[in-house]
Amino acid sequence: MTTNDERLHRQRFLRYGLAFSALLLTLGAAELFLWPAALVVGDLNDPALAGPGIPRRALALHESLSERIEPWARDRIESGAATRAPLHDVPRTEWPIFTAVFYLQATESLQAQGIDVDHAQPAVRAARDLIMDPGHHTWVRTHWGDDYLHDENVFFRSLLIAGLTSYQAITGDDGDEAFLRDQVETLAADLDRSPHGVLQDYPGETYPIDVLAAIAYIRRADAVLGTDHSAFVRRARRAFVSPYDDERGLVRFRVDLYGDAMPQNVQPGRGIGNSWVGIFAPELWPEDAERWYATHEEEFWQDQGWAIGFREYPRDSAHGEWTFEIDAGPVLDGFGTSASAFGVGAARRMGRFDHAYTLSSQMVATSWPTGGGALLLPELFSHPEAPMLGEAALLYFMTIQPAEGMPIVAGGETTPLVWLSLLVYLGGFIVPLLLAWRLRRRWSVPFRRPTGALVVAVPLGGLGLLASVVDPYVGYVLLLALVFLVSPPRRRKASSGSADREPAR
Repeated sequence: MTTNDERLHRQRFLRYGLAFSALLLTLGAAELFLWPAALVVGDLNDPALAGPGIPRRALALHESLSERIEPWARDRIESGAATRAPLHDVPRTEWPIFTAVFYLQATESLQAQGIDVDHAQPAVRAARDLIMDPGHHTWVRTHWGDDYLHDENVFFRSLLIAGLTSYQAITGDDGDEAFLRDQVETLAADLDRSPHGVLQDYPGETYPIDVLAAIAYIRRADAVLGTDHSAFVRRARRAFVSPYDDERGLVRFRVDLYGDAMPQNVQPGRGIGNSWVGIFAPELWPEDAERWYATHEEEFWQDQGWAIGFREYPRDSAHGEWTFEIDAGPVLDGFGTSASAFGVGAARRMGRFDHAYTLSSQMVATSWPTGGGALLLPELFSHPEAPMLGEAALLYFMTIQPAEGMPIVAGGETTPLVWLSLLVYLGGFIVPLLLAWRLRRRWSVPFRRPTGALVVAVPLGGLGLLASVVDPYVGYVLLLALVFLVSPPRRRKASSGSADREPAR
């Protein structure tokens, strides 16, 4: 039989446990919702988000990625996972190397702006090692054979050039210089003597937008190699203007290179391609860049009331307004998520900070920034084989500075999407706060007997506490379930002639 002392001890234990769980729930809600809201408000008022310079969000994200990139890259190299990737599985083949290249380019951009990047050296070396890892070359070797480093293969060879150029610029290590020089000279020569100025990325697949980026990477490599490819760049322009441009005068997204005497227009300019071109064209052909960006703005920029950004497909296309595509990502109400993300980099390069601020503010608000510098939603929605691709890409785009000679256009606006995101954060904090406050009745009134809910709540609360140490998100969900489980029901209104009595003490 339970004595009064034992009953009182049990009641005291339950009260303290519930009070402590409610406190942890409140603190967790503050960390997961209130703190991100505060970070977003700070970012919205950051001058470098609306003008030249390095935004604070980029600095925090670089710190976070520098801690995570190294172990991920080392583990991936050692596991040999890249050697087992299906040949046509883009997320498992391209995206890990793309992650490393974006990170290296962003780190180089930070260093060029006078930011100390010494802390990033281990991650920088790991990113370089992943790029040069033979296992991560398996898929292109399968596509092109053993001569994959000198047989078309534009996209992959351009990534090697971009990554190694940034690595050497950051570290001063010229150990890969001979390899880099060979890639630069042979790719430039191959493009220069090609009939139409473009070559294939993969057998049967030719993307002029990737060729344009490769030309920019070759030109950037001049800075570390001491070479001069300016004449090649002038000749290379032929591939992107009449008669090879699309009906809007834009660089075509994809062509059928060998379908006829002249490349066939398989896909005209698209949002992600136009934004990608906008990052590189200003440093190659400024006048063309301004013309292309103006058309991109006229044909693809849209305001849907709830958000503003770049469309993925032209308004008169047959593509759906709500769809998904591997390069475009989700298309939401016509908006291309990748087109708008890449558009941050293009707008900053073009000096169009009226666009850059609008896009960046939406990106920051919807990416769920954390106190550790990471962006939660890009991380959650990235492919498991390249979990930091989204963050690395956004980091690079935020570090891009206006091209020389580009006029600065200030402005931009805070869209309803930003305010809605802030409302979600605040709601995520207030709701559990109110639930925790409602629990006060549970620890202010003794329990006459342990109900079934309380029997489940005790181990659930303990599990929530343990989970909070390992993963605050999981711990928060478990504690929130605990609050719902033991939260007292709403009191019924007293019937006439009776009173709502407190339980007997």
